[in-house]
Amino acid sequence: MPKRTRAGALFAVAVTGLALGATLAAPADAAPQTTPKFLSAAELPPHPSSSWKAGKVTDGVPDELLSCLKETMPGYDSRYRSFTTELETNAQQLTIVVGTTAKAKALADRLNKDMRDCATRIEQAEPEIDATYKNYGALPVEEGARVHGLHTSASWGASDIHLLSVGRDGRTVTVVQWGQMGDFDSAPVKAFKKTTTTAVNKLY
Repeated sequence: MPKRTRAGALFAVAVTGLALGATLAAPADAAPQTTPKFLSAAELPPHPSSSWKAGKVTDGVPDELLSCLKETMPGYDSRYRSFTTELETNAQQLTIVVGTTAKAKALADRLNKDMRDCATRIEQAEPEIDATYKNYGALPVEEGARVHGLHTSASWGASDIHLLSVGRDGRTVTVVQWGQMGDFDSAPVKAFKKTTTTAVNKLY
């Protein structure tokens, strides 16, 4: 398996085939909005032995974020950027622009709920995988952001840690994900909170 995808592999396998609810429909009167800005590689949590590289901004949703959230991801104006290091660490930022602030708030609430419930759904779908969730709390940035942690370990020895966040600025929701091999003790929570705050502030 390519190194750049290892940290997300267990996360993705764990929730294959899960039904997470109804997809939100895109509003017919969605208004245009200035294109949101994305994080740069230098704004991610520093890696102790390798530099981050940023990919191109691409339309759609990255595979790494479809695991726990794929049924919630709507067909709105969504774009993403992926980040990699030379080692088994990856990150993604997704932005979704919706028609009103009320719809953006509802979307952010739904994404946060999916993240809170994901560990339970993983264990129900994959008996050989243990999943543990941690709530790292809210951040006071723009209309708010929330940080989540998810650790997955498999009976064959694989262990991955992921930090995820959902933030909102007006009609735009952004999701940031960071993942690597390890557990909660190896998660750069403080640095990831800084990255999330930067991501939300940088949107506009």
